[in-house]
Amino acid sequence: MDEEYDVIVLGTGLKECILSGLLSVDGLKVLHMDRNDYYGGESTSLNLNQLWKRFRGADKPLENLGSSRDYNVDMIPKFMMANGALVRILIHTDVTKYLNFKAVDGSFVYNKGKIHKVPANDVEALKSPLMGLFEKRRARKFFIYVQDYDENDPKSHEGLDLNKVTARDVISKYGLDDNTVDFIGHALALHLDDTYLDEPAMDFVKRMKLYAESLARFQGGSPYIYPLYGLGELPQAFARLSAVYGGTYMLSKQECKVEFDENGKAFGVTSEGETAKCKKVVCDPSYLPDKVKKIGKVARAICIMSHPIPHTNDSHSVQVILPQKQLGRKSDMYLFCCSYSHNVAPKGKYIAFVTTEAETDNPQLELKPGTDLLGPVDEIFFDTYDRYEPSNDNSTDNCFISTSYDATTHFETTVRDVISMYSQITGKVKSL
Repeated sequence: MDEEYDVIVLGTGLKECILSGLLSVDGLKVLHMDRNDYYGGESTSLNLNQLWKRFRGADKPLENLGSSRDYNVDMIPKFMMANGALVRILIHTDVTKYLNFKAVDGSFVYNKGKIHKVPANDVEALKSPLMGLFEKRRARKFFIYVQDYDENDPKSHEGLDLNKVTARDVISKYGLDDNTVDFIGHALALHLDDTYLDEPAMDFVKRMKLYAESLARFQGGSPYIYPLYGLGELPQAFARLSAVYGGTYMLSKQECKVEFDENGKAFGVTSEGETAKCKKVVCDPSYLPDKVKKIGKVARAICIMSHPIPHTNDSHSVQVILPQKQLGRKSDMYLFCCSYSHNVAPKGKYIAFVTTEAETDNPQLELKPGTDLLGPVDEIFFDTYDRYEPSNDNSTDNCFISTSYDATTHFETTVRDVISMYSQITGKVKSL
């Protein structure tokens, strides 16, 4: 281990594995280490026995739940936008050859106490029960404007410079009511809160276009895809990619200690008495706790069920977004459901997650609006975890730390962090 590397990556979470893959493809010499004896870190995937051990301690799971090894329960479940940045990274790096994907059945939004399909284009807007007759017509015009918008064709701009006018200005031009804005902003454009309304509208319109393009890509009921056997395969696929390009992997490396010189710059990592030297260190927050700050907490419920989520057209895989305003909260709540159709549970079983940014210390009560929508559950586990972001200056200490995973059930925020870290590490912009 006494060699010198360009980059040492600590932790095999999805973000770290994508980065080690991208950096290896770029020709950098990468050493990737993890204190655990499994891939995935916080974003690992558990079988039923492992899930039980983690949340129930010594008990054994009930036999009526089926075989333990038929379960692949992702701890950080997130769907991929079919035309989104993560899929572009998978194609760009050829990682797709290690994985099989399947379209997700449905994309829904919670509005006025009911679950509705998210309308994604002008035709669906006219059919949607989310809006009255006149609002449907206004929404249809807005959807057509978004669909036809082309950054390089001024004729499609309708006199609006989206780099200058706010999302609120564009919405008010079409006269959309607050209810419509709520589901468009949160369930289509996937904004986490309403601050986007007072920012330039370009990002908002591009996000809506991404949703529509992703929906069209597979002609499915949603814009999302998900790997068969769950996300646990994803970190390993990027690990294989890194290995193909000369990356070195070591699991079960205890006490991975980052070494600093007298100027506070990281120069290597020590484990089991040996030090590997490097120019840069990439890691998740758990490896450098003194260089991160707590920014929040995620509350989650993990459920095993014997039926799909009610009112989702019997979808075997589905996302439901509960916008903050509908619940009188500061942050959205997310429902994620996957099943035996994606090989993550035995036949007839469904895995559902309810997640949100915690605003109280009582996850059971806080998640109730989401868990109430699930119907009867066979088993339910409640859990919280803290979220951290880097507080260091990576230009002075050569340490590049990822931000903890948020409560969203899609990958867009995760990939934005990866691409930003890649640019900071290499000084290059990743064009996909």
